[in-house]
Amino acid sequence: MLHIYRQISALRRVRPFVIARKRENAAQFPFDKIDIVGKGPIHFLRRFWFRQLHDEPWRISGRERRALLATLERADAQLLHIFFGHIAVHLLPLIHAWPKPSIVSFHGADVLVDMDKPAYREATKEMLAAIGRVLVRSESLRRAVVDLGCDEHKIDIVRTGIPLEEFPFRERDLPQNSEWRFVQACRLIEKKGLSTSLRAFAKFAALYPRSTITIAGEGPLLGELQELARELKIENCVSFTGFISQEELRKIFYASHIFLHPSETGRDGNQEGVPNSMLEAMASGLPVFATQHGGIPEAIEHGTSGVLVPERDHEALARALLDASQDRHLLSRLAREGAAAVAAKFAQPAQVRRLEEIYLSQM
Repeated sequence: MLHIYRQISALRRVRPFVIARKRENAAQFPFDKIDIVGKGPIHFLRRFWFRQLHDEPWRISGRERRALLATLERADAQLLHIFFGHIAVHLLPLIHAWPKPSIVSFHGADVLVDMDKPAYREATKEMLAAIGRVLVRSESLRRAVVDLGCDEHKIDIVRTGIPLEEFPFRERDLPQNSEWRFVQACRLIEKKGLSTSLRAFAKFAALYPRSTITIAGEGPLLGELQELARELKIENCVSFTGFISQEELRKIFYASHIFLHPSETGRDGNQEGVPNSMLEAMASGLPVFATQHGGIPEAIEHGTSGVLVPERDHEALARALLDASQDRHLLSRLAREGAAAVAAKFAQPAQVRRLEEIYLSQM
C-alpha cells in the first residue's frame, strides 16, 4: 500500500527491513531490505479450521512462528512493527514468543470488521494487551481502539504523511461553458460512498449537462457502479479508469475542479481513518466535498477547508455542489484552506519524525 511504503521508505533514524509473504509490484515500490517468509504447508487447512469450523481468527502455526523468529534474529531486529490489527491477531504466537517490543498500527477496517463476533473481539483484546504501543491514524480510530479494550495510554496518533512536493498547490479556474470536472479516487468498495457520488453527480449534471466525473481505482463494485450509472442515465459522463499510476492521478487532479469522497460506514462496520487520496487532492488545491465520517472531520473543517454532508445523503451533497458552483470565492477559499490544513497536519516529514521518536522510545 502506497501510504505504508511512503512511511517505511522515508525513515532515516532507524534501519527498516520488511518481512512479507510475497513480493509484488517491485518496480512501483522499490525497496531492497525484504525477507520473504512463505506460508506453511498446511496454512490453508489451519485457516479453514479456525475460521470455518470454529468461527475465530486463525493464528500462525509453530513452524511459521519459528521461521519468523529466525528471520528477526538474523536481522538483529530490535522492534517489530505489525501493520494492521487483524494481522497482529494472526501473529499472536509470534508476539508472545518474541522477547523484544512490538507495535501495531490500525488503519480503519481492522478496528471494526468482525468485532461483533465474540471470538474475534476477544482475540483482538488479547493482542492489544500483548502489544507495547498501538498506532492509529485518527482520533476516531483511537476512540474505537479504546472501545475494544485497549489501554488508552498505549495509543499514539501517527497520521498519514503526504509528500507535499508531489502535489504542489495550484489554483483552479472556474470551468468554461459549465464543463465541471469531478473526480473520486479510491478502491471501489462500499465504505467509499461511490453510489452517493454518482447519485449526487446525476442531480448536478441535470443542470450542468456538460459535466463529467472520473472514478479512479479498481475494486469489486465496478460492475454495480457501471449499472447504476446506466440507470441514472449518466454513463456517457462517467469515466471508470481502473488502477492508474500516481503520475496519471496527479494529471486528473490538476484537470479537475472538485474532489468527492462521501465515505460511509459499511454494513460490516468498515470505516475510514483519513483517506489518503482526499489529502492528496486537498494538497493539490482541489476543493473537497466529503462526509461527516470517521477521521474526515479531523482533516476538514466544514465550510472552511472543505464541505461535509451526512453519510449516504446524496441530496445534501448535490445541494452543496450546486451552491458551490455559483460561488467562485467559496471554492477558492476551500482550495487554499484545504491545502493549508494538509500542510499543517499531514506533511510527511513531521509524521515520519513522530514515528521515529515512537520507535526509539520503545527500543
